[in-house]
Parts: sequence; C-alpha cells; structure tokens
Amino acid sequence: MPLLRRARAAAVGAAVLVAALLTGANVATARPDDGPPAPECAADVAALRYVVLFNPGTTQPVAAEELTGACGELVVYYPQIAVAVATSTYERFADRIGRDRAFSAQQVVRARKSDETGSGAELVTANAAQVPIADRSAEQWDMSMINADAAHKISRGSRDVVVGVLDSGVDPNHPDLRGALDPTVSAGCLTGKPDPTPAAWRPTASPHGTHVAGTIAAADDGHGITGVAPGVRIASVKVVDDNGFILPEYAICGLMWASANRMTVTNNSYFVDPWLMTCNRDSERVVQEAVRRAVDHSTRQGVLTVAAATNEGVDLSRRPNNDCRVLPAGLRGVVAVSAVGPDKLKASYSSYGLGVVDVTAPGGEVATAGQRDGNKCVLSTVPGGYERYCGTSMAAPHATGVVALLASTHPNAPPQQLARMLTTQAEPIQCPADYDLHGTGAQDAYCSGYAPYNGFHGHGLVDALAAVGK
Repeated sequence: MPLLRRARAAAVGAAVLVAALLTGANVATARPDDGPPAPECAADVAALRYVVLFNPGTTQPVAAEELTGACGELVVYYPQIAVAVATSTYERFADRIGRDRAFSAQQVVRARKSDETGSGAELVTANAAQVPIADRSAEQWDMSMINADAAHKISRGSRDVVVGVLDSGVDPNHPDLRGALDPTVSAGCLTGKPDPTPAAWRPTASPHGTHVAGTIAAADDGHGITGVAPGVRIASVKVVDDNGFILPEYAICGLMWASANRMTVTNNSYFVDPWLMTCNRDSERVVQEAVRRAVDHSTRQGVLTVAAATNEGVDLSRRPNNDCRVLPAGLRGVVAVSAVGPDKLKASYSSYGLGVVDVTAPGGEVATAGQRDGNKCVLSTVPGGYERYCGTSMAAPHATGVVALLASTHPNAPPQQLARMLTTQAEPIQCPADYDLHGTGAQDAYCSGYAPYNGFHGHGLVDALAAVGK
C-alpha cells in the first residue's frame, strides 16, 4: 500500500502515572511497593508485547531476570541500547517494572476499533497500471526531475552499498528487483526480534515496500521502470504488519538489524505507531527514548536513516513544548523528506516544518485545484506489476537512492557526511508566493524561510546527478 496511513485518530494514549525519564538518565529498577508479588504469574490478560528500557550497560541475564520477576518473558534484548522486547499475560506487568520503563503499543492498538489501520496503510492511490513488458521509464517524470537518468550515464551505484527497506516486505520475484534484493541480509521484525527466514520478510498484505524498493533500485535493463540507484543492493526488512501498523518494537528491530548488518542507509516510509507525534511525556516517553536510542546506535554504526515526513499536511515544527516528534523523521540525525508534485510545489498532503524537513523529493500530487490525475503520482514496482502511488512514502526513497549513489561515489563517508552532501547538493526551491491549491483564495499552508532553506522543501530538491559528480 502506497502511503503512510489512512485517516484515523492521531493520538491515543494510555492513562498512566509515570516518573520523569530524561534522555540519557538512569532508569529505575523494579519497585517493591507496586503491590504484592504474584508468585504464580496468573494469566489474567491476553499476551501483550512490551518495549522495556534498562540502564545503559545492563546485561541480558540481568534484564531477563528482572523481566521474569515481574511476570514477563524476554523476547529479545538489544544490549547496545539497553532495550528489551518482552511479553506478559500478567495485567500488572508494566506496574511492576515501572510505567516509566515499559509500554505496550500492542495494547493501545487492540483497544481501538477493529476497522482502524496503522501508519503503513493507504492514504491515497491513483489508478492501478497493470504492466506490459515494455520499457516504461519514459513515464518516470520523477526520475527526470532529480536527474537520475543523466546520473546513470556516470554511475548506477555500487554493489557494496546495501539499502535497508524498512517496510512491508519486498517481492523477491519481481523481475525489476530480483538482481537487487539480497536475501542474506533481509529479515522480518514483526515480533520485535529479527527473523531471517524468507517467509518473515516477504510481503503478505501490502505492496508498499515493493513500490518503495523499485524507486530505490529497480533494474536499468530496458524493461519496466528504473530506480535511482539500480546498481546497489537492497534488503527487505519487514516492519509493517498486515494491519498496516508499525509498532515501536518493529521499528527498533529493523534499525538494529540494519546496524548489525552494516547497511549504508535505511529508508523509513512510515511513522511509528500508535501516535502520529510521540511526546517526551508519560508512556510516550518510553517509545521516544527507545526509538531514539536505536537511531543513534544506527548512526554510530555508520547507517544513515532517511524518513518520510508523513502525509498529514501539518506543520511538524509546531510541537507542544517542543517535545513531540514524528518518529523517526523528527529525531536528530535523521534525514526527513517532504514531497513535491511534478510542478515542484509541495504536495497537498505532505507535512512540512522549518527545522524538521531536510530535503524534498518527488512524491506526486493528487489534489491540485480540485483535480485528480493519476499520472502525477509515482510509477514503481508492486508484486506482479507496476502501479502509481502518491505520498511522502514515495518521496523518501528518491532521497534514499541519492544517498546510495553518494555512498557509492564516496565509499568511506560516514552518515553525517552523506547527509551533508545530500543537503548541500540539493536544488534550492523557494517558498511559493501563493499556496492556494483549490482556488478558494485561502492559503492551504504557510511556508517559512528562504530559498536555500525553508519549511516546505528544507535545503531543496535532491539531485542524483550531483551525487555522482557531474
């Protein structure tokens, strides 16, 4: 499915009482005053998964012992970031561990109406295009916009570069992706623990990840479409479940797997559920801290994180008390990408924000002056064919592909240098004088900043040709 989410409640919280947890601060141990022990650990609720924070330096045996003592069971422990994924059927598990340390997004999701879907679900689609075998690269206005076709005459990217597609799975049988997909570094993360078996990382309900993968690395072979960096390898890292949710443990697992396998860059066309913006307060603090630790570890291990700015059409710089962020796009060290249509105007759905968006890329447009034109969406691969989708989910992989080209040209560049080259080489796009998309006389959004850096486009439109050294 093409985009980040369907319309749904943006913030659903669990009523909790927590102690303050500051970034980098020590985490409390289990509290003896949370009530009498439950020696039998009675199964009084359906099993739930939790993300649990520990003090930096905590070993796995110590973490496992504490979880067991609180009637939980360890699923996986990431000692590099002192974060565990655990399960429990005991209703007071979080109370015993400490609600400033343990949170179950799964519990929040279960409490919602059954017809709601997560951030990996569809927002908008264009008419599906069932593919002929013919070359369709001429329909890729998006590749021409970022000079990818010209860049390929110089470089298609290096096989030494591995791009992690953290998404709904990548079709290993698609002819445009067979040569790029590397099953040896692919994994599924839907338990919070990486599973490298093919059944765990293949798509089962959504074409979203396959579409994203095609934009990054579809083969330049005269058939179908061509990706930004057709010479690099991709890894399918499944972090979107069949209901479209990206729970915190999925994303953490995906980021840690990418780090462990020394990937160059990850594409994250999603936001972490169960909230659009996760705040540094109450139970949300556990999620923000755990994901932040995973992103920071990825960066230290040489992996650049690229993320979509989301499709809510909101100003992400307007955060309550400056402590609420879209995860992972709003975190330090992450390249956040907004979307533009064929006219290089910010797409109607694209979120934006000065100090949040770093660059922009083609995502397509579906609602300009009340018109709907599927040809303005991005053509890419889906299982069994090709389709046109619009979204910041489509914009982010263009930026990721350019990073892959940069890494191919500069093989020893660390993530910070790759991000700096991406932004300094981007084509500046100034704020529009008039952003009245529907001809009503009212402005649909306000762009702050100036041409070299503004809230709509960040530092500008990514440039594939500049990345390979024009």
